[in-house]
Amino acid sequence: MDNARFVDQLATGCRALGVSVAEDVGPRLYRLMGELLKWNAKVNLTAITAPEEVLEKHFLDSLAVLPEVTGAATLLDLGAGAGFPGLPLKLALPSLGVTLVDAVGKKVAFIKAAAASLGMQGVRGLHARAEGKPEAEGIPLAEVLIARAFMDLPDWLALAPGYVAPGGRVVAMLGKAQSDAELTARAAERQLRVVSARAYRLPFSGAERQVAVFAKE
Repeated sequence: MDNARFVDQLATGCRALGVSVAEDVGPRLYRLMGELLKWNAKVNLTAITAPEEVLEKHFLDSLAVLPEVTGAATLLDLGAGAGFPGLPLKLALPSLGVTLVDAVGKKVAFIKAAAASLGMQGVRGLHARAEGKPEAEGIPLAEVLIARAFMDLPDWLALAPGYVAPGGRVVAMLGKAQSDAELTARAAERQLRVVSARAYRLPFSGAERQVAVFAKE
């Protein structure tokens, strides 16, 4: 997949998701894909390696939550893996300060190398295991805390609030949609409230997704 086709497919996918990104984001994501696939040949970062799938299942899946993140000053991506959703969100929102945390050192090394290669300012890769003690772990609190397929929702809502700055919010990127009643019940267990929830599909595969936003009561 060449740069022009990639940028065209990205634009088509963004339109289908109802999000928009600046013109420079497509070529920069294309470079990020090149770095990802180059590293992945030596280090196991992702099982998704077909360019069309990287575009949809990593990049568009990340950008789909732009409405939930836009307006925040800081983002903390826990269990970031190879940098998703944090790196694509940073490319789309250049002023966003992003910290990406993962317990696997090689994945954090990739995040740092990719950010440097793309000249990204205000990005920090952190090798740590999030276990609910941010100060001891050296993990900064953020206005928005996000995770994608990091752990089951009840476990995520038990862990997440400790990493959110006062007045901030917790964003959960989920697969199959959960009902409003389920989300409300899960939130109440942790003295949280549901701010918003929306279900959508990835534009090419039709895979189901849901993004839910929680805040402290």
